[in-house]
Amino acid sequence: MNDELDRCCCEGPSAVGDGISVEEAHSCCHRTKQRSKDEYRALMNRLSRAEGQIRGIRRMLDEDAYCVDILTQVAAANAALNAFGRELLSNHIRSCVATDLKNGDEDSTEELIRLLQKLMK
Repeated sequence: MNDELDRCCCEGPSAVGDGISVEEAHSCCHRTKQRSKDEYRALMNRLSRAEGQIRGIRRMLDEDAYCVDILTQVAAANAALNAFGRELLSNHIRSCVATDLKNGDEDSTEELIRLLQKLMK
């Protein structure tokens, strides 16, 4: 067997270009998820809100705004980013984790537990 095909492109020479897709070559370290148009749109809307809040903070800083006003905007940005994270986590549990569990893949449960431990620090 070709040695290049036995290794991920992150560890050695890439097999991409030998008739293997990027997803196949990165299957050990790079996963993707196809999202519905509605799911994508909802996530992008939440992310756009967070980006708008961050731009607002930058503008306030440029305009020498009062500290309390900037901190209020920071709280709004944090809330917007947290809402994005909650939406993404909910979607992940409903789709990725649920599908894996139905297929008997218990690794998703452990991955979810590790993720929740990171999020709750």
